[in-house]
Amino acid sequence: MSDEQLVGIVLVSHSAEVAASVAELAKGLAGGGPVVPVGPAGGTEGGGLGTSSELIAAAAASVDRGAGVAVLTDLGSAVLTVKALLAEGDELPEPTRLVDAPFVEGAVAAVVTASTGADLAAVEAAATEAYTYRKV
Repeated sequence: MSDEQLVGIVLVSHSAEVAASVAELAKGLAGGGPVVPVGPAGGTEGGGLGTSSELIAAAAASVDRGAGVAVLTDLGSAVLTVKALLAEGDELPEPTRLVDAPFVEGAVAAVVTASTGADLAAVEAAATEAYTYRKV
């Protein structure tokens, strides 16, 4: 299977380092299957903490392979930034979904599921299901 058929994943964090690290972790845990396109979009253009609609849109464009893009966020204002981009309607590839999932566990579930060739709905469902993961 080529990456042309895979759902892309965008990880939006207030920190460039956090976004990049979670992307690396998720890709590493996905195993030896097809490499899912994952775009970290962390921090601001100047390297500070925050979110950037420009960085998010660029990451989404970079991972778009025509199968859809799942966007996971870390904190509240990241959610608001993605919602604003979705409302504008022309900044993100179609279809793009904001996924309600825990950031780390959801990212891993999304990337692992996308690596199987699953569609956007299945990737979203797997990431959302990560809310049910128990640790004790």
